[in-house]
Amino acid sequence: MIDRREVVRAGTLGALGAGLVGAQASPAAASPAGFLEGVGPREWKRLADALSSRSTLYRPNDSHYPPLALPFNHRFAGTHPAGIVACGSTEDARTSVRWARSVGLPAVPRSGLGHNYAGYSTTTGLLLNMARMKTIRVTPRSGARSRTYGSMKVTHGAGTVTVGAGVTNGDLHPLLEDQGIFVPTGRCPTVGVAGLVLGGGIGFSDKMFGLTCDRLVSTTVVLADGRVVEAGRDSHSDLFWGCRGGAGNNFGVNTSFTFQYEQFQGDVGFYQLRWSLDSVLPVLAAAQRIALDGLDDKRFHLRVGIGTHGRARDQIRANANVNAIGQYYGPLDELREILAPLLAIGTAEERARNRASVREVTPGQASVLLSATTPVEQFATKSAVLTSRTLLSERQVGAAAEQLLDWPGSSNEDGAGFAMFALGGEINQVPPDATAFVHRNAVFIFAAETSWTDYDPPRVEAANLHWLREFYQSIFAGTPPKQSYQNFPDPTLKDWRRAYYGANYDRLVRVKRKYDPTGFFSYPQGIGT
Repeated sequence: MIDRREVVRAGTLGALGAGLVGAQASPAAASPAGFLEGVGPREWKRLADALSSRSTLYRPNDSHYPPLALPFNHRFAGTHPAGIVACGSTEDARTSVRWARSVGLPAVPRSGLGHNYAGYSTTTGLLLNMARMKTIRVTPRSGARSRTYGSMKVTHGAGTVTVGAGVTNGDLHPLLEDQGIFVPTGRCPTVGVAGLVLGGGIGFSDKMFGLTCDRLVSTTVVLADGRVVEAGRDSHSDLFWGCRGGAGNNFGVNTSFTFQYEQFQGDVGFYQLRWSLDSVLPVLAAAQRIALDGLDDKRFHLRVGIGTHGRARDQIRANANVNAIGQYYGPLDELREILAPLLAIGTAEERARNRASVREVTPGQASVLLSATTPVEQFATKSAVLTSRTLLSERQVGAAAEQLLDWPGSSNEDGAGFAMFALGGEINQVPPDATAFVHRNAVFIFAAETSWTDYDPPRVEAANLHWLREFYQSIFAGTPPKQSYQNFPDPTLKDWRRAYYGANYDRLVRVKRKYDPTGFFSYPQGIGT
């Protein structure tokens, strides 16, 4: 799906060479200067010659280098790789890792466009761009069981789909649109499936079918010593456990993933609701109650949040809103009954518009309607995992709304605010130690976010980052929930080990020491650092 965000991104690719305003080096990019100075032309030629025709080495003077080096989050565009290998095969990824180790350079994989909030998919060493690994192979399974949910027939465990590390959420859309083949993935079409699954993977069907990592059957991994292993339940099961929620760039370079898929036939219920910020208290109260009451109802999916955008104070106030979006695997009358408390809120115009938004659509249409990119250009986030004991109170919601109106503004249309992604259903049926993803008793994943453009002056970036800290603190009053979502990394988070991984962290460290004992794959919030 192409939208204004894609157009904005396309128009800024050339800015890398000119130097982006406010761009900074990622803390993940730190590499001793001697390493880079010690890698001469002969060594780079050795790498280029060792690659197959499916892969290409790019250096900073190559014309294709700038767009490949630029991460989606331009906040970290100041980090320039010494070289980029556009990987076309597992063997070339293996060759690249071995070469990087031999010359003393770090190697960092990037599966999508580099969406990482903390810049952990950037490096001053060797960047492994996996975008060429786009293969998608479907293997149907006979004898799978079917069940009907309203007007939707679902064949559970209909087969497996194996995807290369460069496949994005958007690449899987034609399978759903044309064949009804579905793997639960995220809502951002440009995000790489690899990064999504390795950190867990939330979306608008996760309550029904589990997280993306819960559908993983096996994954191919290039280890730090150059070995290639297939991790699954019966082979390297400890590594397989770590790859389901232990986050990327910790154990090796994942080059392919095999998922179990569902087969869809029929329609789903869809809704998209919106109110002015005046309704923030009743909307958040109703939405949280609906999510809590329906925690075990795997058919209902919800994202609720508040947001605004603009540069001037009057624009920020005028654009401030509350919104909710989601889908339902069941009859429309049941969906309307669930949403009734929300549909009763707001002005007559808002109520009429919101009621009209509730309708049946095909799964392919729902995928498009539910999709949205992460903010473009430059952005930052702070997350929290909310349980039944830490849902937002009226005081917290009121504080968030008040602070939203004090957002300093920017030229970025994605603006600022927070989103709450409802969990439960199949997600919470999995024991917290069954996979590395520990957040199995949550009601919501909460994400506070702010954004600005490449051409906003540095003071705007500073003001936005300060506002994000104040916004988060105003909600949680200095005592945030103990857990955060590892796919929304926050480089300022102090106890990130327990926040991301809880009681699973110590086991993750053991897996790390077994498969990467020298810590070749490393970044500031990497396992074992």
